[in-house]
Amino acid sequence: MDGETQIQSNILLFGKYDMTDIAIRDGGLAKYIDLSPITVPHSGGKHANKSFAKSKMSVVERLVNNLMRTEVYTGKKVKSIKVVQGAFEIIEKKTGNNPLQVLVEAIENAAPREEITRLQFGGISVPKAVDISPARRLDIALRNIAKGSVDASFKSKKSADDCLADELMLASKGDMTSFAVAKKEELERVAASAR
Repeated sequence: MDGETQIQSNILLFGKYDMTDIAIRDGGLAKYIDLSPITVPHSGGKHANKSFAKSKMSVVERLVNNLMRTEVYTGKKVKSIKVVQGAFEIIEKKTGNNPLQVLVEAIENAAPREEITRLQFGGISVPKAVDISPARRLDIALRNIAKGSVDASFKSKKSADDCLADELMLASKGDMTSFAVAKKEELERVAASAR
């Protein structure tokens, strides 16, 4: 057993980044952010079609998969992986921190806690504020981070790597100029008014 843990502790993401000493401050998200050591974020869909299997997938691979939602990267997983790898290198160069720690902080700051749902009373539709489950909070945060970075790189001279790195660094600081943090604040503000 010692040999197996020794091997796992030597596995570095992209051959550079250690995934073992990452701190997750948000207790609700901790169960769903998978930071198990991998070298390349590509599981080949082994978790597909199983309920709640997303929580067993690496958070970096989930970010890559969310980048593939747009027409630019649809079906181009290797291209998306290269964008994430380039963004991680930029983050490490600019901040000097482990980019995985920056990613986790960005997710914590971009994950909304409340949203609204519509309730039908007779013929009237009434908005009602509801708490969001941790799994959905993580989904929304990753989706908004990916959407914000792809939108920023569209018709721009900045590369997709730069845009993703900027989005992650801004979101990790909780900066309102980040697309994901702005969306979170907007969602929580609407939910607070519907309480």
